[in-house]
Amino acid sequence: MLGPTDYLLWLLNFSLEVSVLVCAFRRRVFLRYLPLNLAMLGAALANVGECYVILHYGLKSPVYRYFYYYSECVLIVLLYFSLFDLYQHVFAELGATKHIRAASLLLLLATAGVSFLMVRQIQHHLMGRFVIELSQNLYFVGLVLSYVLWGAMMKLRETRVQLIQLALSLGVFFSAYSATYALLNLFPGFEITLRILPPLLSLWLPVTWTLTLWKVPEEARLETARLAASPAR
Repeated sequence: MLGPTDYLLWLLNFSLEVSVLVCAFRRRVFLRYLPLNLAMLGAALANVGECYVILHYGLKSPVYRYFYYYSECVLIVLLYFSLFDLYQHVFAELGATKHIRAASLLLLLATAGVSFLMVRQIQHHLMGRFVIELSQNLYFVGLVLSYVLWGAMMKLRETRVQLIQLALSLGVFFSAYSATYALLNLFPGFEITLRILPPLLSLWLPVTWTLTLWKVPEEARLETARLAASPAR
């Protein structure tokens, strides 16, 4: 049975995810960060679907487990492409957009292939295990790519505050979820890792992205980065 805390977290998550979309529309950056907004839209729809499944089938039902892991896999794929969309913004001036798109698809296919090889010997529930393994691996890949993006932004002296904050938030999210999956693998019976941590961690992105889109103008630049980029006198 769900308690008041569960309902409160669900309502808070849904409200914040919708707030990201509202802020993106109001700031007229919905299309500029389209993969990011699609990920938030998908998360909001998944929250509605999750609530429906729990109320009609129960929290411990196989239907809920399938819905949870499959919807999470779809969302992590959307966030994966959101990360590469930020790559395109950072490397746009270098004309590397096509190469980044190709790399994102190849890396996704490679991750899916490795995930399938890791679970192919399982006779029963092969697709279920594949989806779980793919989600875990994509979180780890996202973590690594986030650090690479941070390094590239520092190397290129990226000054766009909005872009920097969106990338940093996504990197923290991938790091936290990678740690959560590590805990779940180490302590499979530790129920809090599945019941409490994911809903709490899922608040991070909509909170930080809402604040970024609402408070940081698109034209805002880092003054410290400009000073660092200027020649010494």
